[in-house]
Amino acid sequence: MFSMKKHILLVEDDAAFGLMLQKWFGRNGYEATLRYSMKEAQKLLVNQLFHLVLTDLRLPDGDGIQLLQWMRDRKNTLPVIIMTSYGEIQTAVSAIRLGALDYLEKPIVPSILKEKIDQALHLPVKTASRTSSLQPTTDMVMGQSRIALKMYDQIQKVAPTRFSVLILGESGTGKEYIARLIHQQSTRSNKPFIAVDCGSLSRELAPSELFGHLKGSFTSAYEDKTGVFEQAEGGTVFLDEVGNLSYEVQIQLLRTLQEQKVRRVGAATDKKVDVRILAATNENLETAIIEGRFREDLYHRLNEFSLLVPPLRERKEDILLFAEEFLRQANRELDKQVKGFEPTVIYEFENYQWSGNLRELRNLVRRTVLFASSDTITTADLPVLTKPKVNEDFSLYRVNEKEQIENALRVARGNKSKAAQLLQIDRKTLYNKMHQYGITL
Repeated sequence: MFSMKKHILLVEDDAAFGLMLQKWFGRNGYEATLRYSMKEAQKLLVNQLFHLVLTDLRLPDGDGIQLLQWMRDRKNTLPVIIMTSYGEIQTAVSAIRLGALDYLEKPIVPSILKEKIDQALHLPVKTASRTSSLQPTTDMVMGQSRIALKMYDQIQKVAPTRFSVLILGESGTGKEYIARLIHQQSTRSNKPFIAVDCGSLSRELAPSELFGHLKGSFTSAYEDKTGVFEQAEGGTVFLDEVGNLSYEVQIQLLRTLQEQKVRRVGAATDKKVDVRILAATNENLETAIIEGRFREDLYHRLNEFSLLVPPLRERKEDILLFAEEFLRQANRELDKQVKGFEPTVIYEFENYQWSGNLRELRNLVRRTVLFASSDTITTADLPVLTKPKVNEDFSLYRVNEKEQIENALRVARGNKSKAAQLLQIDRKTLYNKMHQYGITL
């Protein structure tokens, strides 16, 4: 009998993780075949039909990029998504330059995985909103509060234009999701969308990552490299936490916006690019301008249209919608069957300040689903909401934040991701704090 299921080749040498992913695919309506090496994957690709390849970057007998190159050499145009534990933009750009459709950073977030798989297979993406014609690009619901609908109306109006959009909002409000939504509703939706975490770009490597470089232009430039703006040709570049870019890179970015040209590091000529810029920040850029940390002319170029993403505490009508969606995601991810929340929990949710916004709500729901003792979440499952509220910068409990951050970085031996885990904050908050206190490694 003919099967309507999409068949995915999963290449992952970590057996436990691979089996977990295979099971996830089965629960979500896909058929997945698991192989543990590049050689095994190549044998299957010669003899069997697939709709998509999802491969780890590091394999025991090669890597995902080599597998991708092998496929392209044989005119195999299957969409390929690369998984990497390293999350380096350079690696992702190299893979995409060779023909990869996209990349995923481990640990894998199920909602992002589903979004990328659905996009790769051209499947419709489900929306939980019945009041807006916008189609979301992830599992996140749209929201139906008055303030949310106003925001979506603004998105519909600005998306088809060429305006640069500055997306403002607190950390955790979903600014990248909004950027993806703008791209999805634009005339560029069939072209690349590349998100750049500006907080993770070092002063030395940022020009190379964004604009590319020529072989030999600096010590470690062993080959030519295509920057993000060239890679996104015809599409959209999203600059998250744009305020973290160095003053020198801001000058280059301004030139790119004004002239629609980029110049690779070490090059003598420019290259024309057609890219739309979306940027986001949770910092007050006007203050940064006064302090001399951000160029005023760049600010006005980025801010052709500004969009404020409201904090969760200002859209209480949407909290239950988001909580139910995060519950659905957590059930799927953790293989649980929790049905819902008792009324007192909903009351607690709607009267909590949510300083971490959607990120905090999602993490809370996942934890409560993991440890729930029944099929309904009760207030007994919510110890975090009964504790004294921490300050607005999440969980930096000590008064001397600078000293605490320096201690965490010392213990983590300079590993920012580990330091952020020790501090119980997200990585972007750590980058912002380091910038605020002038902490360098």
